[in-house]
Amino acid sequence: MITPGNWQKSSYSGGGQGDACVEVARRHLHIAVRDSKVPTRATLTLPAEAFTAFIDGLVKEL
Repeated sequence: MITPGNWQKSSYSGGGQGDACVEVARRHLHIAVRDSKVPTRATLTLPAEAFTAFIDGLVKEL
């Protein structure tokens, strides 16, 4: 289980409550991702290498 202190919001989370984004947490060799608007719902956990490749792909599209 990931404790609340381990989650980090993106610096691009927007104005207002700052809840219009995802949050990430490091878990040993994996990265967990959750919706900041509903943090009690399920998380997506990826191996660190797959998460890095995903982010790299997003950056290339921008």
